[in-house]
Amino acid sequence: MLDDGSVDLFGGIWPFLRRFLIVFIPLWVFLIVYTLGVNVIIASIVAGASASTVVIFEKFKLKQENPNSDDGNNVIK
Repeated sequence: MLDDGSVDLFGGIWPFLRRFLIVFIPLWVFLIVYTLGVNVIIASIVAGASASTVVIFEKFKLKQENPNSDDGNNVIK
């Protein structure tokens, strides 16, 4: 089993928090954008794009907590 270190984020609660956020952030973003009077299709696109922010945040925090694994590559993979 590969250990990517994400289990240790936020005191071990990150795996549960991640599953919760991946489901509910797009829903909340859709409802907020739709309430502002934006078209349903555009609100759906914005909500779908918001799901990737959870994964990007996780990768950022892992890089921040483990700076010695930086081999000169600054691209988030």
